[in-house]
Amino acid sequence: MEKKREMFAGENGLQGDPRLKAISEAIRVVPHFPKQGIMFQDITTLLLDHKAFKDTVDIFVDRYRDMGISVVAGVEARGFMFGPSIALAIGAKFVPLRKPNKLPGEVISEAYVLEYGTDRLEMHVGAVQPGERALVIDDLIATGGTLCAAIKLLERVGAEVVECACVIGLPEAKGQCRLNGKPLYILVEPRK
Repeated sequence: MEKKREMFAGENGLQGDPRLKAISEAIRVVPHFPKQGIMFQDITTLLLDHKAFKDTVDIFVDRYRDMGISVVAGVEARGFMFGPSIALAIGAKFVPLRKPNKLPGEVISEAYVLEYGTDRLEMHVGAVQPGERALVIDDLIATGGTLCAAIKLLERVGAEVVECACVIGLPEAKGQCRLNGKPLYILVEPRK
C-alpha cells in the first residue's frame, strides 16, 4: 500500500482544531487577481492577525521540533514570512531560495516550469552542507513546480529533504502533486 504523501493538518492529528479555522478565516481572498478567474489567497491579512500568525508558526514548530531538521529553506517571497520564525524556534538555520539575480556571491540554480514559461530558484553555494536535514516552506502549493525545484536544489548539494510545508494547499494538489516522493504538509485549503 502506497504511503500517503500529502496531508492536511485537519486530517492528520489536528481534526477540529479551532486554530485551523482561524488561520483560514484570516486569509483574505481577492477575486480576479492577478488575472481574471484567479481567486488570490492573500496571506498579508494573516500576518496582520497576531494570534493567527503565531498559531500558524506554532503548528509548524510543533510538527518539526523533534525531526532533527537543521535547515529551513524558504521559497521567495512568501516562504520568507514563515521560515525564519520556524527555523529560530526549532534551532535550525534559515536559507532563502531566491529568484534569479537576487543573491550576491556564488549560487546554484534550478529551473522550473510555470503556466507560461519558466523561472529559476537560486541558493548560495555553501549555505547547505551534505547530509543536512531540510524542510522546505512556502505559503501555497498549486502545481508543485516551485517546491520540486527547491527539493532538487537542496538534493543537488547533498541535503535530505524531510518534508515540504505550505500554509495553503489547493485540494487538487492532494492527488496530483508529486514532489519527488517527498511528503507535503498543508494547514488549510483555499477559501472561495
